[in-house]
Amino acid sequence: MDSGESRAAMKVTADHLRRSAYLYVRQSSLRQVLHNTESTQRQYDLRGQAMRLGWTAEQIIVIDTDQGQSGASAADRDGFQRLVAEVSLGRAGIVLGLEVSRLARNNADWHRLLEICALSRTLILDEDGLYDPGSFNDRMLLGLKGTLSEAELHLLKARLIGGQRSKARRGELVMSLPIGLVYNGSGKVVLDPDTAIQQAVRHLFTTFEAVGSATATVKAFTAQQLAFARRISYGERKGDIVWARLEHSAVLRVLHNPRYAGAFTYGRHAHGFAAGKQTTRVLPRDEWMVLINDAHPGYITWDQYETNQQRLSELATARGADRLASPPREGPALLQGMVICGVCGRRMTVRYHARHGTQFPDYVCQYEGIRTATPICQRIPGAGIDNAVGALLMRELTPLALETALAVADELAARAQDADKLRAATVARAQYHADLALRRYLAVDPGNRLVADSLEADWNNALRQLTDTTEDYERAKTAAAGTLSAGQRQKITALAADIPALWSDPGTPQRERKRMARLLLQDVTISRGNQITVHIRLKGGQDHTLQLPLPLASWQLRQTPADVVTAIDELLDEHTDSQIAAILEQRGYTSGTGIPLYARMIGQIRIRYQLPSHTQRLLDAGMLTLNEITRQLRISPHTVKSWRDAGLLTGRLANDKGEYMYHMPPADLPRPRIGRRPNPTTANVS
Repeated sequence: MDSGESRAAMKVTADHLRRSAYLYVRQSSLRQVLHNTESTQRQYDLRGQAMRLGWTAEQIIVIDTDQGQSGASAADRDGFQRLVAEVSLGRAGIVLGLEVSRLARNNADWHRLLEICALSRTLILDEDGLYDPGSFNDRMLLGLKGTLSEAELHLLKARLIGGQRSKARRGELVMSLPIGLVYNGSGKVVLDPDTAIQQAVRHLFTTFEAVGSATATVKAFTAQQLAFARRISYGERKGDIVWARLEHSAVLRVLHNPRYAGAFTYGRHAHGFAAGKQTTRVLPRDEWMVLINDAHPGYITWDQYETNQQRLSELATARGADRLASPPREGPALLQGMVICGVCGRRMTVRYHARHGTQFPDYVCQYEGIRTATPICQRIPGAGIDNAVGALLMRELTPLALETALAVADELAARAQDADKLRAATVARAQYHADLALRRYLAVDPGNRLVADSLEADWNNALRQLTDTTEDYERAKTAAAGTLSAGQRQKITALAADIPALWSDPGTPQRERKRMARLLLQDVTISRGNQITVHIRLKGGQDHTLQLPLPLASWQLRQTPADVVTAIDELLDEHTDSQIAAILEQRGYTSGTGIPLYARMIGQIRIRYQLPSHTQRLLDAGMLTLNEITRQLRISPHTVKSWRDAGLLTGRLANDKGEYMYHMPPADLPRPRIGRRPNPTTANVS
């Protein structure tokens, strides 16, 4: 034994030898496991050094379950977590590793292991020597080694990224490909040899070109009962191809991916971290790191890809579904972004339709319908709902009600402040208990397992309680509302009397009405059954429920008003269709579509409502037609007209063709001689 080994042996005590020796073996990747066998053998050879220091072969425990795992984090390394647990429990007398980088590449994990080893009086052995973490000099040296190891990882990562970017600039970087493209045996990107996949991708592009939108493409696939291929990207079946119903998101992924146009791209997305979640956004074209056209075969040309992007941009004018956070717009929908579907609970979007040159809103719940090309949840005309909600707001917004609401808001704000203080104190108390549990756990004798297990459980419970309390506090703090100043209260109270007039003023832009509504409304939930149910939540906490009749269908809106039909029925006793049209026009009556009535329309209304015509009513009254009177009197039609003009016969206009109906004259009617005009002074005229 040389002098170095003698000095190392002096650090080993009987207490260390009574405990086990843990040898940690790790390679960073499966490739290193297969090819860097010499490094693995060197790690296993450390057992000999442990035996020379006094441990028996039976005491040496090898942990090699982390083969192929990176040391950048301890999250997925079960072997390292087991090692830390054994050291924490006081079962390890020494930890053996070829070098610091084998144990941990992350300084946080490395220093945590050093801290636990120092507390449990566990030694650390690497290829360079034996260290006691409880010794200041040894611990400083081990900390320096950890820093160098982490720096080495940073350099390796920088080299790797640099190599990736260098390959990407040449278009040679191997990247995951979308469905329909694969790498061949020589590493070149080619079309998928599966002709079914090729046909599906080509049919998608062809369908989009024909129908012009992603939603219509999904509907076309659904109507034709066509499936689309999808490659599983994770799990045990990673890389397998499955066929399923085409979804809207899949269509957009295909249409937006430039690889289908034969272009190689790199750096198209920017990754970040916001609100506790990883975020990904697509960068503008001029910010892409690499764009190489015609790098490999594609399904469409680059010009077609550009055309598709332009079409998608034109269709997506709203840049996504309407949301509460979106600004009020110029459209007539008063409740834009605030309507919730009473069936599924999703936020409803706004669609408009025109009638007589005026736009009317419809509230539509269509998220699931668009995603799966199935019927939408519900579509409800919004004009009546907007009017009812606006009237409710004006009724509720009185100065007294506003003052009461302000007082309640102040009281609620004060209560919120008090609650915030209490929640802050709860968080501080939970933090104290968590720190106390940690100190108790670290101070316990690792050999006393009954106490250590109990304290570890207490520590975990305290940490969970601290996490829950902190999350509750943050949520409540975000939802808390601020108080109003005295000046703000006076201005709002003064405006209360002016708001109804401002609301009803035709010159007030609809965007301003929306802004006023958003100051008062929390949300509006609507559902359609035998009638429309509107549940309104105000910002002050009040709830209101309205029951509105179902809106009339388009044919009902165009239906002739009942008073017009009644007037026509009354006038038909004495007037023809054209006469009735003139009379109704003088009275100001119009059709169901709002246009003036005319003779032909009067006839159509008669037929539609089965009203007897003026001619039929004269026949029912016993009057005779021209042919009937000629047969009865045995005279010619010309003679009938002459007698009518002379007053010998009584006739009434029967229709707009100038035809008359006649009363039967008495039997003693004196007949004038043929060739002489009848003398009305001597004739007995009926």
